Amino acid sequence: MKRRDLLRMIGLTAGSAAMYQAMSSLGFAAESKFKQTTGLQGAPKGASVLILGAGIAGMVAAYELRQAGYKVQVLEYNHRPGGRNWSLRGGDSFTEMGGLTQHCRFDDGLYVNPGPWRLPYHHHGILSYCKKLGVPLESYVQVNYNAYLHSANAFGGKPQRYRTINADYRGHVAELLAKATQGGKLDAPVSKEDQELLLESLREWGALDKNFAYERGTTSSNRRGFDKDPGGGLSARPVPSTPLGLKDVLGSRLWSNLSAGEIYEFQTALFQPVGGMGRIGEAFGRELKELIRYNARVTAIQQDDHGVSVAYEDTNTPGQTLNARADWCLCTIPLSVLAQLPMNVSQPMTDAINAVPYAASVKVGLQFKRRFWEEDEHIFGGITYTDLPISNISYPSTGFHSSGKGVLLGAYIWGLNAYEFTAMTPEQRVRKAVEYGNQIHPQYKEEFEHGVAVGWHRSPFTMGCFGVWSEEARAQHYDNLCKVDGRIALAGEHASYLPAWQEGAVTSALDAIGRIHQRAMSGATA
Repeated sequence: MKRRDLLRMIGLTAGSAAMYQAMSSLGFAAESKFKQTTGLQGAPKGASVLILGAGIAGMVAAYELRQAGYKVQVLEYNHRPGGRNWSLRGGDSFTEMGGLTQHCRFDDGLYVNPGPWRLPYHHHGILSYCKKLGVPLESYVQVNYNAYLHSANAFGGKPQRYRTINADYRGHVAELLAKATQGGKLDAPVSKEDQELLLESLREWGALDKNFAYERGTTSSNRRGFDKDPGGGLSARPVPSTPLGLKDVLGSRLWSNLSAGEIYEFQTALFQPVGGMGRIGEAFGRELKELIRYNARVTAIQQDDHGVSVAYEDTNTPGQTLNARADWCLCTIPLSVLAQLPMNVSQPMTDAINAVPYAASVKVGLQFKRRFWEEDEHIFGGITYTDLPISNISYPSTGFHSSGKGVLLGAYIWGLNAYEFTAMTPEQRVRKAVEYGNQIHPQYKEEFEHGVAVGWHRSPFTMGCFGVWSEEARAQHYDNLCKVDGRIALAGEHASYLPAWQEGAVTSALDAIGRIHQRAMSGATA
């Protein structure tokens, strides 16, 4: 079976999020190669660079190029820095393609991240800029054993605690392997001494009893939870819980999400900026304030032997064409938008730009009157996974035990479901997220107040969530996309082996400006 066929099957059966995870494990997404910033210095006297886009890639490039002595100007479509690095808070508004405008009414201190929401500990590049810019970080909870795994078709639609499925799946698998070991089925591949060690390890790993059985008792309940927890005094005696049957656990397919926290990008520790992911973009914006022109919609990019000219219009006063020019241009505009702009680059780069489609995704933020997930269900951070179209529910990793209102990420939708939700109005998306979420948390309808829903294919500055490379497209076009073409270079998560991650944008930008600098220093004219 070819890898692309395997990925297609995974995508059809488990969704795009699972397919991306599989891409990571197959090497389509790789670990960050960041070691340190470029250390560029000694720009040629008067040399200039025009950067298109004030997302993470564009602002990293602007920061480093300015440090090296280049004259830098940044054109940004939005009225704010950050691009997909974005947090929606009360008072914010945005208009999607089609003209529908949403007004966020979250209470003070509450937010949702429509774009990136996690920072893995090994994404050294983006973390280094958080440190340089003084962006405070806090822990992000990826795996919460008290959150839920849910299937509408398993256990009568009743959500199961993550720890329950984790314990029962491991317990039953360990028991089966212990039986095979005891029955001499492993005599050939495993020595007698190793079989004894294997049995000992299986008992520990699967919480098996002295007979190597996964049964109701204190040992298994210490993993899956008790029907009545241990306490003090005369009522202290715990009541063990009864494991779910192997057939029920396997048939539920809830085990498919048990490995989420073991995927490289999701292993602890993970971080988030205090106050929302958008704090990173805002910090860059303050640092680069005088370099960025906002509300600038690029309409054409043209280069010659001496430099690059970019036509753009101010979105506040459309119809008037403005122009910017520099010796070099770093373009971080998403390929989904760039493919529609006139730009005189080589045919190989043009083909590369046209070869990368963008993933569909929808995020829905929901504000509730109280933090019922903590008060009623004792869920503090983490993610509930479901086979409902909303895909998952993420609980805030901040403000634990605080009174008052709270915001959940009520949906993070991929694949065909994302296209369906994108076709809805924002109000319909929010309403559907509440209806589906109510199947997991019956408090939804009583406690819900209002929400926002961002469909990334309706985002005018990205027209999609992130670039999706196929194996064939990457082999044929990736190098052509990343090469300096005359006086133009491209950067962004789409020009990396870390698609959808801010680290991809950081490392891509540093690589691109390093090569621009080499050309500028050599006096290259093409």
